[in-house]
Amino acid sequence: RALTLAYKYSRGPYRQGGSLFTQSTSIGPELSCVGVYYDDPNQVPPEKQRCIIGSILSEGDEKPSEELVKLYEQFGFKIFSFPEVTHVVMTTFPFTTFLSLYLAMYKVYPVMNDYIKNRKLCAHPWLEIYRGDVIYYVCPLARQGDFYVPELKQAERKAKEEEGDGQTDITGADSFSDNSSVSYTDRSESRETSMAPSVAPFLSKRESEDSDSKSDRSESMASGSSFEELDLEGHDDGERLGLSQQNSELRKEQDHPAGPKKPSDISTEEEQ
Repeated sequence: RALTLAYKYSRGPYRQGGSLFTQSTSIGPELSCVGVYYDDPNQVPPEKQRCIIGSILSEGDEKPSEELVKLYEQFGFKIFSFPEVTHVVMTTFPFTTFLSLYLAMYKVYPVMNDYIKNRKLCAHPWLEIYRGDVIYYVCPLARQGDFYVPELKQAERKAKEEEGDGQTDITGADSFSDNSSVSYTDRSESRETSMAPSVAPFLSKRESEDSDSKSDRSESMASGSSFEELDLEGHDDGERLGLSQQNSELRKEQDHPAGPKKPSDISTEEEQ
């Protein structure tokens, strides 16, 4: 469903996003937090990494509280809306302690990266939604340009004007095009993280092979429509990670998850 959020834009190491999560949760502790990461830290230097962090004010056709909007704006947050997108790659991971954030770095992103790469999907940017005791990892496959906030678009236009060559951005394609994508390579990630929930995405496959040997199978967060289950080779202990490709729309059950899930099952949501 469509999301309206209060956010702050950050350009710099993803690890500095922890303070923004703290600010956001201090203002609206009952709200779900969200982080959107636009750059691959394997390719983009820390000082140029771009993200937004904030809180979800409303979903679907519901309008956010004017009082809540003013409160966030008072603390320097801006308001932006994401469209409803039914083409996404997504999975979930249990959020029980801050240790969950570090585990997710090695369990979630490597599997999602492999899934996207193997199927040659155009998926960006990367969203992390913290809802209760579950973290939702979502990567749009359509309307990606609608997930780029004005500050980021303006910065890109200014950079291109200064260069005067109209070349693509550092990710290797136009940041706001639905056809753009990032390159997934087996490079070492900087491991720059924060104790706050600011997990840096796009960890390399090589790192995952050292730490994901005990990944369990789990259910997809999507609804129970018909699907084709795909078993991919897992890790050194012989386990196989189950990935599912489904044809369904995002359901309202996302607001009421049955319980914490693990990143073993990744689903590609598509329109009927």
